Amino acid sequence: MGETLRIYLQLIGAQGRAQASYRVSFWLDLAGNAIVVGADLLTVLVIYTQVPKLGGFGVAQTLVFFGLALAAFSLADLFVGNIERMKTYVRMGTLDGVLVRPLGVLPQLLAMDVGFRRLGRVAYALVIFAVSLSYADIPWTPSRVVLAVVAPLSGAVFFCAYFVATATVAFWWVESGELANALTYGGRDFTSYPITVYSGWFRKLFAFGLGFGFVAYYPGLALLGIPDPLGFPSWLGWGSVLVALIAVMVAATIWRTGVRHYRSTGS
Repeated sequence: MGETLRIYLQLIGAQGRAQASYRVSFWLDLAGNAIVVGADLLTVLVIYTQVPKLGGFGVAQTLVFFGLALAAFSLADLFVGNIERMKTYVRMGTLDGVLVRPLGVLPQLLAMDVGFRRLGRVAYALVIFAVSLSYADIPWTPSRVVLAVVAPLSGAVFFCAYFVATATVAFWWVESGELANALTYGGRDFTSYPITVYSGWFRKLFAFGLGFGFVAYYPGLALLGIPDPLGFPSWLGWGSVLVALIAVMVAATIWRTGVRHYRSTGS
């Protein structure tokens, strides 16, 4: 176990040194990723120049949802975001070489292209989350402090599971990138706003059926100490941990099934 971990760390370290060797490009990528996050924040602020409330929530409250969702997604994107290149690995036969090595398939793929340039996005997202919490004037208690740490981590695990599960579709359908993006990046956009802005089957499917409502909305309500306008109990704010664990189990099952049924490209 220790030797295997050392190999993975060496692979990741090699990726970091290779990316940092092009210093100007690395720092520009780092800054560019932070700017992209800033554009998303600007979108939220522009909306509130036109309306006083969105789905029944003011700008300070929505920024808590936004910061929490962005922090969770950015952490997941840092650690497993490169798995979205699965279709390229399958098409080019790269996956065939990975399968014959005496190491785990998924850890190898994740270590092949670690996006250190995404650190800027993670740092920016965490700052936004921290500022949004202070701006919302939350009455802090020990449980809320714990939730402020646990919620983005649980959300990150949840998004990691979706990254892996949707990327696995490439085993059967190589050009599945748009489907994956709809659930990963689309899920990020969905969780950035209160789910009360959505309605009907769309809210039921994404918020509850696919679990995205537990990434930011319910933990955000618990942090803010606001009752759910939809009438659900306040303890759902802690449901993000359970939902994340379920997502991991489902993603692991899908991944193992995909690897077991994969057929080589023959290259």
